[in-house]
Amino acid sequence: MKAILDVHTHTVVSGHAYSTIQEMAQAAARKGIKLLGITDHGPAMPDACHPMYFRNFGIIPREMYGVQILMGAELNILDYTGALDLEEEDIDKLDIRIAGMHGRCYRQGTTEENTEGMINVIKNKKIDIISHPADGTAELLFEPIVLASKEYGTILEINNSSLNPDRHKEFARGNNLEVLRLCKKYEVPVIMGSDAHISFDVGRHERVLELIQESEFPDELILNDKLDMFFQILSRHNE
Repeated sequence: MKAILDVHTHTVVSGHAYSTIQEMAQAAARKGIKLLGITDHGPAMPDACHPMYFRNFGIIPREMYGVQILMGAELNILDYTGALDLEEEDIDKLDIRIAGMHGRCYRQGTTEENTEGMINVIKNKKIDIISHPADGTAELLFEPIVLASKEYGTILEINNSSLNPDRHKEFARGNNLEVLRLCKKYEVPVIMGSDAHISFDVGRHERVLELIQESEFPDELILNDKLDMFFQILSRHNE
C-alpha cells in the first residue's frame, strides 16, 4: 500500500513543531502525498496559537506544489464530558477537524468516564477523526469506542508518532494492536497519521505499518491510499 494522504501534521504554530506550512507541503510533494492536512493544536495546548489563527484560513491556498491542502486543527478534548477547546463557530471554519486527548490538557476521569467522553466526541458531527485514541493518555475501553466509530462515522487514527520509543508511551503498542483487532473484527476503517511535527516526518507511517502487518489488518480498511473513500466517509459523517 502506498499512502497518498496524511491529514494529521503540525507546523511552527503549534509551539513545539519546527516547519512552516510551505515546508510541510514541499515535503509532501517530494514523498508523493496528494492530500495533506495541516492540523495545528487547539489553544488549550501550552504555547499553541490564538483562535484567531483558525479564523484566517481563507487566505491560504488549498493547493501547493501539486498537493491538496486541508487547513484544520487538532482540537483538545478537555475532560470526560467531551468538551473541546474551540468554539463551534471556529470549528465550522475548518476543512478538517481532528480531536484528541493530550496529557497537558485533559482532565482524567474513571475508565468508564473517559470512554464516555471520547464517545461523546465521536458522536459530535463536527469532528472527523479521533487522534491517537490508543496512546495511553487516558484509560479507555476500546470495544465501545470502535463500535461508536462504526455507528457514527468518526474515523479512528493509528498514530505513528505515539509508537516512537522516544515518546515513552508504554501502552501505545498494545493498545493500538487492540484497536486494530477490534476494527478488523467489526470492519471499521482506520487512518494512519504521521502526526509530523517537522517536515521530514510527513508521510511517515512505518511503525504503524509494522502493527498492521502483525495484526494482519486488511488493506481495504486503511484509508491512506483511498482518497475517494476518505472524502465519502467525511461527507456522509457531516450530513
